[in-house]
Amino acid sequence: MSRFLGAVLAGGRSTRFGSDKAEAVLEGRRLLDHAIHALGQHVDEVVLCGRTVEGMVCLPDRPAPDLGPLGGINASLRHAREHGFSAVITTGCDMPNFPKELFDALVGQGPAVLEGQHLAGFWPSLLADRLDQHLTQASNRSLFAWFEQISPRFVTVPDLVMPNINRVGDLEVLAKERRGHAQE
Repeated sequence: MSRFLGAVLAGGRSTRFGSDKAEAVLEGRRLLDHAIHALGQHVDEVVLCGRTVEGMVCLPDRPAPDLGPLGGINASLRHAREHGFSAVITTGCDMPNFPKELFDALVGQGPAVLEGQHLAGFWPSLLADRLDQHLTQASNRSLFAWFEQISPRFVTVPDLVMPNINRVGDLEVLAKERRGHAQE
């Protein structure tokens, strides 16, 4: 039986947001807490990558800080492999939703990412050594350079709207939309 590790990627600098967006509040809870809760509904355990929060398993980026999302993905892959998880499901700390339809679309054979929001991904644990090697040897450590190495599936989910908070205005729009849906 497959065991899945959920990893919330939370080591970014939030430069477009202007402050730590993981700590930004939506409906009385931090965006980080929304992401942890949403992902936690689909996986056996959730870890946090790139920051420390009391009461959670927190993984420093691997092999070093400031490698972008791949540093967190790499840390979670290593943790997953060492703890008997078959794969890692990732999301960003600024992605407060993770619907079952997305989970179902991602999980399958080989790595997969959500088209247009590549932090939502499925990463088999057997990629741990390969990503470690890529990050220590490649000069381009972007997600796209990694994708060239592993050829992930790019998935889409019909009618899925995934909020991704990059700027304060994005958070304001999402909060307004949610208030509107709550009043219907």
